Amino acid sequence: MDDARARTGSGPGEPVAHDSAALHVAGTALYIDDLPVPEGTLAAWCVPSPKAHARIVSIDLSAARAAPGVAAVIAAGDVPGRNDVGPIFKGEPFLAENVVEYIGQPVVAIAAESVAQARAAGRLVRIVYEDLPAILTIEDALAKGSFVAKPYVMQRGDAPAALARAPRRLKGTFRNGAQDHFYLEGHIALAVPQEADGMAVWSSTQHPTEVQKMVARALDLPASAVTCEVRRMGGGFGGKETQPAIIACIAAVLARHAGRPVKYRLDRDDDFMITGKRHDFLVRYDVGFDEAGRLLALDIAFAARAGHVADLSTSIVERALFHAANAYHVPDMRAVGHACKTHTQSNTAFRGFGGPQGVLAAEHVIDRVARAVGRDPLDVRRLNFFGASPRDETHYGQRTTDFVADRIVSELAADVGYEQRRRAIDAFNAASPILKKGMALTPVMFGVSFTAIQFNQAGALVHVYTDGSIALNHAGTEMGQGLHTKVRQIVAGEFGVPDATVRIAATNTARVPNTSATAASAGSDMNGKAAQAAARAIKARIADFLAGEYRTSVDEVGFAAGEVRIGAQRLPFRDAVQKAYAARVQLSATGFYSTPKVHFDRARAWGRPFYYFAYGAAYAEATIDTLTGEYAIDRVELLHDVGRSLNPAIDLGQVEGAFVQGLGWLTSEEIVFDAGGRLTTHAPSTYKIPVARDLPRDFRARLWTGGENREDAIYRSKAVGEPPLMLATSVFLALQDAVEAAVPGKGAQIDAPATPERVLMAIEAAR
Repeated sequence: MDDARARTGSGPGEPVAHDSAALHVAGTALYIDDLPVPEGTLAAWCVPSPKAHARIVSIDLSAARAAPGVAAVIAAGDVPGRNDVGPIFKGEPFLAENVVEYIGQPVVAIAAESVAQARAAGRLVRIVYEDLPAILTIEDALAKGSFVAKPYVMQRGDAPAALARAPRRLKGTFRNGAQDHFYLEGHIALAVPQEADGMAVWSSTQHPTEVQKMVARALDLPASAVTCEVRRMGGGFGGKETQPAIIACIAAVLARHAGRPVKYRLDRDDDFMITGKRHDFLVRYDVGFDEAGRLLALDIAFAARAGHVADLSTSIVERALFHAANAYHVPDMRAVGHACKTHTQSNTAFRGFGGPQGVLAAEHVIDRVARAVGRDPLDVRRLNFFGASPRDETHYGQRTTDFVADRIVSELAADVGYEQRRRAIDAFNAASPILKKGMALTPVMFGVSFTAIQFNQAGALVHVYTDGSIALNHAGTEMGQGLHTKVRQIVAGEFGVPDATVRIAATNTARVPNTSATAASAGSDMNGKAAQAAARAIKARIADFLAGEYRTSVDEVGFAAGEVRIGAQRLPFRDAVQKAYAARVQLSATGFYSTPKVHFDRARAWGRPFYYFAYGAAYAEATIDTLTGEYAIDRVELLHDVGRSLNPAIDLGQVEGAFVQGLGWLTSEEIVFDAGGRLTTHAPSTYKIPVARDLPRDFRARLWTGGENREDAIYRSKAVGEPPLMLATSVFLALQDAVEAAVPGKGAQIDAPATPERVLMAIEAAR
């Protein structure tokens, strides 16, 4: 049987439009808030904590329960099952229990005929608090030993001893800020009671199985009594991995009490106040190197603001440690991670999942080393790259035999004329007393797989109907990234039919159970393989039947161009399916995939946590005004490896979009708390995501044509969701380069985000 890629003009490898593109443009794509709701559906709202840390002395709900339009009012004691949405650790309530631990934390939930009535009833709730000391910053948490878990250590060799004998040594600190996900569709859940105490939930979530599990836990039901469905999200970026469980559980418990459907939709301000962000980090490092800038030892410590509960913070800090050396070989290295408990929103998954913080720290260290030895930072980067030798392994024991960052960097440096641009920028700075230019070319090496090994699995369900149409269900969720489009292309390619033949069904836990989150950039890898397995199972049955029917071998049966070839015979796909159905051939199959080769001994912090690495490089130029700190990003060029692209159009869009999101994190997006722990940047009026005018004046991006995944990933492609975000590091370091040019030799340093204010303050401090 022919299993080669079918060239139907729209299968794998083709730049097919997003499956919902036309619906998005027309405004007819259905999101949860667009779905027709059952008669009698109630609206929910939550009373938030006004305190960063306080004991709940008493709660009086009587007036609220008697308010007009109110159907249910609940506090923690009204949860029929467990008031806990902890994905890793227990004790993470969705309604505050005994104490409140951040301003905005839901304390009481109300379901009423309208949101206005729910809010009005909320004002009648009487809660007495007793203030407790609040820990608000990373520094305070470190000083007071406030953590959500024990520190985690990765190490190879003896970093302290290697540092002691290194010819040169440099110590420093570096900070990066938090970032809000700012998905266009905020958090929302619709909970509809079913017969026999069951519950159906529509949730804007990247992890339907976790929502199913947490709602079942909250209602004291088996998981089989709860279904969760999502057709699409208006963005997720990690913010809808664990946090939707909070919203869904509140809606479901209210629905149980009211005996009616409940929709809980957060407005933008409430979304900001309730949900977590990307973790801000404080990084301290001690690096040893020689006179050429070759790294000899690194001792680096990461402290992240976890917030009031652990959520996924330990895993996020762990991934920062994995990426703490980026693409560089450090013979002796120790990396330590602290997840700090603070009385602020629980920070959570965000595109890159700690990897960006690790890569940014590594690039900052390389940049500092290069300036210490007086060499161009790109030369020092190249000097320290991993090679392809089997001896080259990371500080957690994974060999880097697929390393191509050096090739990508060399190609990009040649394309942009790096050395000529350096000379031109130096000449400009020498002649310009006010405006200063900077440049940087940085690599990315990002590990792809869930580091919690059990999540590296996916399922799919494929039905072929007697008219030749195909229904596809898989475990992944669509949040705008084009996952459904790619998996549909894979299935269409396997059957040799046009993409339009395959219809994507909403992700539903009753169809494909025990799903992993659509995260870790592994959505296409895992769900594509699972769907391929299901399609191939059906193809094999049809081929076996047709080979017997036409008295030929299975090898003579192939699927392509909307037809099935049986030796010299040709049948339209639909006719072949009808023949198979008439012969009682099963035309439905499940598929399953588990990522091979990955393993990690967490106790030793040693193993192979990643199936492969994704690589890329970015070149950036920027100009700053030394009198105001304002700047312009003059030029950016991206070159990124996606292996054999499943869909070049979607992949290129992912590279560009990830870069822009990274650009926002490192330049304009700033999360600010006041002295009492209240988030002051909680709306578009106070929080600045990048807009069109913030893009580089000259912005170019392309996929690396030399790429191919050496591992047996789906069609030899590579993940593209998260890795390109780290390409924005080039812009941050180009700004740093310009600051250095403004005050040469002074050691001026900017922390992220590099807002104009920070740029100006760094220059003034150095002067």
